[in-house]
Amino acid sequence: MARSKQRSHVRTEEKGKAMAATSSTSTALFSLAFPATTSYRVSSRGHRKASTGSGPFRASRIRCSNAASPNVSGTGAASAEAAPPPKPQIDLEFVGPKAGADGSYPVDRAAAASGEKLLRDVMVENKIELYAPYGKVMNCGGGGSCGTCIVEIVDGKELLNERTNTENRYLKKKPESWRLACQTIVGNKENSGKACVANTLSYVPLE
Repeated sequence: MARSKQRSHVRTEEKGKAMAATSSTSTALFSLAFPATTSYRVSSRGHRKASTGSGPFRASRIRCSNAASPNVSGTGAASAEAAPPPKPQIDLEFVGPKAGADGSYPVDRAAAASGEKLLRDVMVENKIELYAPYGKVMNCGGGGSCGTCIVEIVDGKELLNERTNTENRYLKKKPESWRLACQTIVGNKENSGKACVANTLSYVPLE
């Protein structure tokens, strides 16, 4: 009976030593991972400070702020919503070559972004009469080699480009107000205003 008690006492001591050793090892590992003298901080702008002192470190004590980051893409969204400024525009009036029964001339109207189109293209796209019967068949399609797309700039010539070398060759004996529609650029990308164009339905043969 005495031997049984002695063995039980020995086993209890061994278990106590083992538990003490395990506890010491755990404490040492915990101290290495999270030194008690260190404070863990994150940005005060977006997060809160972790626990300090002798209390246990708990990840649940860190809370992310609901405030938006200062570099959030709010500025980009606002700029994307801002509409770009309107492009300068040239308004055009085209006076027909033949008067009606009441003596008035028909007028067609169109508009073009400044500096982006030739006068010929504006007229063709808006189905405005440009060519005389001969020109309808024999025109070069805007290549500047036939002289069949002559128009007269009644008003607003300052909104158009200067005469090209091709025009000077075809129209050297004609009034300065005469232009080849296929060589005339409507605007210069910066100006705006109104121009009046008279269709002469004229044809100047290549000399």
